[in-house]
Amino acid sequence: MIGSLLREVTLGAVGIVVEIRNAFEKSKQGGGKGLLLAEMVQLFVKTTGSLEPAYICVDAIDELLPQHRSDFLRSLQQIIQEAPCTRLFLTRRSDIRRGLDKRLTKGAYTIYIVPDGRDIVRYLTWKMDGDDDWDPDLKTETLEHVIIQTILEKASEM
Repeated sequence: MIGSLLREVTLGAVGIVVEIRNAFEKSKQGGGKGLLLAEMVQLFVKTTGSLEPAYICVDAIDELLPQHRSDFLRSLQQIIQEAPCTRLFLTRRSDIRRGLDKRLTKGAYTIYIVPDGRDIVRYLTWKMDGDDDWDPDLKTETLEHVIIQTILEKASEM
């Protein structure tokens, strides 16, 4: 993920691209597998320093595998410490709040968005009514009701 962010940020930085390419080629010498996470973070910090302010937007951070999430959050923490003009915008479900709060809450603004059940029902009804791929024998009001209720319950758990 940090490698992808580094690739994105280099699109706006002309001079740093050569340095990143050299670092990557050097890491491949002697059978290496590529840049290490710490090296990518340092290159990211150096790159964003020339692009201030830099904005990082990560959607659904809760979908990262738990074994990778800690390293990623630690990397983001290092980036915002070493490149203070970098801003983060993260979206997540509430179930990983503790991990984010532990690493990234200093100076953070938190906005809680709660799903509106009426909007969910309206959207699901619209989608199911417009879905012609359903077998008419299977598409019953009972099944539609069960689908809507299940999704509403899951949305309220967020």
